[in-house]
Amino acid sequence: MLSSRTVVAVASSSSFLPLSHPAAASTSASASAAAASYPFLNRRLAFSKCHTSRDHSIIPKPQRSRVMEGFKTRAAAAAPQLEDADALIDSVETFIFDCDGVIWKGDKLIDGVPETLDMLRSRGKRLVFVTNNSTKSRKQYGKKFETLGLNVNEEEIFASSFAAAAYLKSIDFPKDKKVYVIGEEGILKELDIAGIQYLGGPEDGDKKIELKPGYFLEHDKDVGAVVVGFDRYFNYYKVQYGTLCIRENPGCLFIATNRDAVTHLTDAQEWAGGGSMVGAVLGSTKQEPLVVGKPSTFMMDYLAKEFGITKSQICMVGDRLDTDILFGQNGGCKTLLVLSGVTSLSTLQSPTNSIQPDFYTNKLSDFLSLKAAAV
Repeated sequence: MLSSRTVVAVASSSSFLPLSHPAAASTSASASAAAASYPFLNRRLAFSKCHTSRDHSIIPKPQRSRVMEGFKTRAAAAAPQLEDADALIDSVETFIFDCDGVIWKGDKLIDGVPETLDMLRSRGKRLVFVTNNSTKSRKQYGKKFETLGLNVNEEEIFASSFAAAAYLKSIDFPKDKKVYVIGEEGILKELDIAGIQYLGGPEDGDKKIELKPGYFLEHDKDVGAVVVGFDRYFNYYKVQYGTLCIRENPGCLFIATNRDAVTHLTDAQEWAGGGSMVGAVLGSTKQEPLVVGKPSTFMMDYLAKEFGITKSQICMVGDRLDTDILFGQNGGCKTLLVLSGVTSLSTLQSPTNSIQPDFYTNKLSDFLSLKAAAV
């Protein structure tokens, strides 16, 4: 059920061609032919037939105006600052935390985090950590938590690299198909664990294209999906290879781990995020990706099923409005914004900001000081 604060926007992987465009009919025919060859696409095509090529919202049109009116009302009243930590803690069973900007910045732990997590565990709360950073696998993130002195089990960690592999498994991605990866080791490791064939990744970082007359770049016709995540080894070769797969391989999926504009690679400044890599492929293919990380509901649905969690008993804690807070709202959870990451108080309270959490606070360890102040 949609609340007045909820805005859900899911991009499909269809092109932006208007239905009247002559190429649109060709695209539709190609898609139908692809479905006959690749049964796993039937669900995807059935969904796309229910929508126009430009209408990617999953909110029915009769409800959309009411949702947007409620959204405007919500935007006019900025979120209140958290004052009663105990009341929030007692109202939920599970806390889902973003990592970058909430737990750490780069490789530096944010002050007070260990004590806060210990306090929440002592009160019987389930803790789950969800990150859009796809550079590491769940196991690798487990080692990072351990290095920072945090006692977190691998089963409590969900990265967008894992989400990409989990999504492909959920649609019964064909065993004879491959995934081309524009991204780093985390995606490769999760695909390997899932038993999915892949190519690309960091090893394509040194490949170059020499643009000389008649040059033709060959690509693997068995690639059935292109997964794009954050990639420090991003180059033109990868963009072209991924573009060829998506445009020329029948039914090839375009999957993004996330579309974050910026990320915290170090605690000194913000760095261009995975959204910049996704944007390059989007620009050349004219296709919207299927996003498996936040704010997509895929990961929330997966978590709820995995742990048997009632979504209304979850509080999503994050530092980013358009991913973390929207992720929680899309899932019907309570939401808490911390100002220790990318979002400032002025941004939160700006008249142009239409995403408002239930509460905001300066940093995660405010749970401790607010609890003490209330005693």
